Amino acid sequence: MSLFIVFLIGISLSMDAFSLALAYGTQKLSNKQISILSIIVGIYHLIMPLLGLLVGKKIINLLSIKTNVLVFIVLFLIGIEMIIESFKEDAVINKINLWEMLIFGFAVSIDSFSLGLSLKTIYENYLISALIFSVLSALFTYIGLKLGKYINQRVGPISTLIGGITLIIIGLFYLV
Repeated sequence: MSLFIVFLIGISLSMDAFSLALAYGTQKLSNKQISILSIIVGIYHLIMPLLGLLVGKKIINLLSIKTNVLVFIVLFLIGIEMIIESFKEDAVINKINLWEMLIFGFAVSIDSFSLGLSLKTIYENYLISALIFSVLSALFTYIGLKLGKYINQRVGPISTLIGGITLIIIGLFYLV
């Protein structure tokens, strides 16, 4: 396949990260948190397809839970946390920790792990493919987080509530 197809696949993978980042960005994240979270998502999108390529079939056979159910659980829990946060009165910047960022990065990159199972057939240079997926997903995550932050500044706490509900709904789509 051509490099153009790799870019299209990278954009497709990034749309998932973008939509979740848009919802997550309503949590009053600092610019530093937005940058770190975008980098984490990019790193995951670099590693996960390569991991899928190397050990994907073995891991999928060992897992007793389907990956779509795992993604639903993660998104549901993040969504509930955001809904609860929307009812709190304090207006300080939400301090999310590294663990929460890693979980978020995992949730938005699990689909790139599945893609890794067929990474060699997508483009002959699978390292270039993974790098393209990484850069695009980090960029789309950054844009989604910034846009979510902007929406939150304009609309207020209701955007965090909507963001939490959106994450739960997106999580439900993974189950279907």
